[in-house]
Amino acid sequence: MNIDIKLHKDDLPEDLNLGNIIAVDGEFMGLNVKRDPLCLIQISSGNSDAHIVQLDRSSYNAPNLKKILSDDLITKIFHYGRADMAHIKYYLKTETKNILDTKIASKLARSYSDSHSLKTLIKEFINIDVSKQFQSSDFGGELSPAQLKYCANDVIYLHKIHDELNKILKREHRIDLYNNCLKFLKTRVDLDLALFKDDIWSH
Repeated sequence: MNIDIKLHKDDLPEDLNLGNIIAVDGEFMGLNVKRDPLCLIQISSGNSDAHIVQLDRSSYNAPNLKKILSDDLITKIFHYGRADMAHIKYYLKTETKNILDTKIASKLARSYSDSHSLKTLIKEFINIDVSKQFQSSDFGGELSPAQLKYCANDVIYLHKIHDELNKILKREHRIDLYNNCLKFLKTRVDLDLALFKDDIWSH
């Protein structure tokens, strides 16, 4: 597959039209939101394209990106949106609206498996074995071609994967459960930012 990868400094171009269903992912310096800054946001329209925004970490001034993320009319597909949405809210100071999530969908649909990583889902539904070698690399500086390809792989398959998981959810009558989980996702992110990491439903 030929992937059209474009790197944008600071923000998306103002005239860029990505359609009304996009895949979104973020790269950070670690998983501690308040310690580890948001470095990149990558977006795909689902047409073998990846637009990678290298954010200005001195200001996080990205009005075009923020407008898309907060637009209720644009659906955003994440894989484990909980981490991405927390970093986006903390650093970009914006709410991400109208969310789908392939990790949540996988855990509800693929009860036949204990593995719900993106690599596993790409292998099962796309039949491609992608490398995760650069998952733990430094995204805070200059980006190598291999890092850019890794970032692109995190978004270009999400449309197809979500479509396939959605078929299973409907067939197994779990789609309402999935939709209700999505409604709670914003609250789960707010709990994370308020440092409530434990399961508040446990005894």
